[in-house]
Amino acid sequence: MCLFCSMGQDRIIAENDLVYVIRDGYPVTESHTLIIPKRHEANYFNLTSQEVDAINKMLQEQKSLLEQQDPTISGFNVGINIGEDAGQSIFHVHVHLIPRRKGDMKNPKGGVRGVIPEKQHY
Repeated sequence: MCLFCSMGQDRIIAENDLVYVIRDGYPVTESHTLIIPKRHEANYFNLTSQEVDAINKMLQEQKSLLEQQDPTISGFNVGINIGEDAGQSIFHVHVHLIPRRKGDMKNPKGGVRGVIPEKQHY
């Protein structure tokens, strides 16, 4: 059984017709958030345009909400792991919204390039 297909209502903090939102169970930073399509699909590129639109709308809503709740947030990383070789470990699409704060790491230059640490700093 897919973890995201059997998500308990008590974990869901927001939803619309096509997606729901939870806080990541293993957060990279405080308020690390996941936007998850309700329909089971492993590959982001197989989502419908309506699902992609629903994800994008929810990303905007959650970004605004997090900024209102926490004025220390000064940036965000948005990421999707697609396929085992890209680090996907739950094979149900989920989009990471990771709030960032000044000083949360020594040198954030390179951002998402850090998925391959030796390539992050250039």
